[in-house]
Amino acid sequence: MSIESAPISANIKAVNHIGIAVRSLDAQRSFYEGVLGARFEGVEEVADQHVRVAFYLIGPPESAIRLELLEPTSPESPIAAFIEKRGEGLHHVAYTVDNLQSRLDWLKSKGIRLIDERPRVGAHSTNIAFIHPKSSLGVLTELCEVTRSHHAHTGAS
Repeated sequence: MSIESAPISANIKAVNHIGIAVRSLDAQRSFYEGVLGARFEGVEEVADQHVRVAFYLIGPPESAIRLELLEPTSPESPIAAFIEKRGEGLHHVAYTVDNLQSRLDWLKSKGIRLIDERPRVGAHSTNIAFIHPKSSLGVLTELCEVTRSHHAHTGAS
């Protein structure tokens, strides 16, 4: 089976969020809320990734898009390295999938370069893994598997 005959889209449920690297969450808040009209959801720290994350929703509740602003908390943060190299801006696009480990195994079997071969815990207690941008047309791609604890956290069903 080739990638063309079994596209990853067969397993993608939705765009989960768009990740944006910023130097300061606080400095960006007035733009996202005041200019774009985004609804602030809150801030979470993901200590093992050396990052603070602010979440915003844009659009009507039934079809809102989530933005994830990423602020480095140390120079060792991948986000700090990204900002140093490329400046603030679009960092990644994330998609919701089911059976993340199976999806990663399938991608690896097709020669897709992965940053994460096994899921790890990200913000909102979701299981996440990244596809290397060299295998995704230059766009860092995150796959997210929503967990039960995420449903409890957000009230999602």
